[in-house]
Amino acid sequence: MMYDFNADDMFEIAEQLERNGAAFYRKAAGAVDAGQGRDLLLKLAAMEDDHEKAFAQMRTQLTSGEKQATVFDPAGEAATYLKALADTRVFFEKQIDTSSMQAILKDAITAEKDSIVFYLGMRQAVPENLGRDRLDDVIQEEMGHIRLLSMELTALR
Repeated sequence: MMYDFNADDMFEIAEQLERNGAAFYRKAAGAVDAGQGRDLLLKLAAMEDDHEKAFAQMRTQLTSGEKQATVFDPAGEAATYLKALADTRVFFEKQIDTSSMQAILKDAITAEKDSIVFYLGMRQAVPENLGRDRLDDVIQEEMGHIRLLSMELTALR
């Protein structure tokens, strides 16, 4: 079955991706010695938590048209599909190279890039009249993560 997704669906998956991201950063923080590296990773986890809340807030501001179902889905398969995508495509049980803070940051940048690619692809599945432009907010948030991670990686070199 082919699905068209609306903005509400996309913000739901964005929230799940942010939860997965927070877990990723907390797992990485648990693998490094206490100190500045761990503090940064915990800060990134907290940022993911904040972004999840921001996306939830954006979701509450959607119009009824942006929440409108795009297909007849009495069994809720679209929501299950979205959750499966979020849990398997980005930040899900990524192997984290914990040999150095640089390696962790590189893995984090890769995961953030994967999330952007995912959102850009999913953006095409949201019809224009159902809030496609609101997904740009999600993409901008993820780009901000990459900027922060890249600055931290550069500072370590």
